[in-house]
Amino acid sequence: MSEPIEEFFERLTRGGPDRLPGRADGSLRIDLTSGTTTERWFITRHGGDISVSHRNAKADSVIRTSKDQFEGMIAGTVNAMSAALRGVVSLEGDPTLLVQFQRALPGPPATGTVQRAAAKGRRT
Repeated sequence: MSEPIEEFFERLTRGGPDRLPGRADGSLRIDLTSGTTTERWFITRHGGDISVSHRNAKADSVIRTSKDQFEGMIAGTVNAMSAALRGVVSLEGDPTLLVQFQRALPGPPATGTVQRAAAKGRRT
């Protein structure tokens, strides 16, 4: 297992800035492939409580991608929606849960130009 991936899911259960936004309850399974191996993460949300396990169970929504792509998403170097449009991430199921999960992912690292524009309160 990847340490950054484990830390990301641990932060989801603790709360804070990485907590899943929104209020929809349900389950989300994330299937991460590496060669012939699949690592599964099963997230359930009920009444604001979030739990994470490695269950291989039917979920309301499923995300499938490579472990490398997912590490890029949680590092903010890969945009999840762009990756889905390119076909390197497969999405199925309840779109509400998928959007909420995507919002829990970090944005791209700020570049100097973006940082300067943000400091001046304008867009680039």
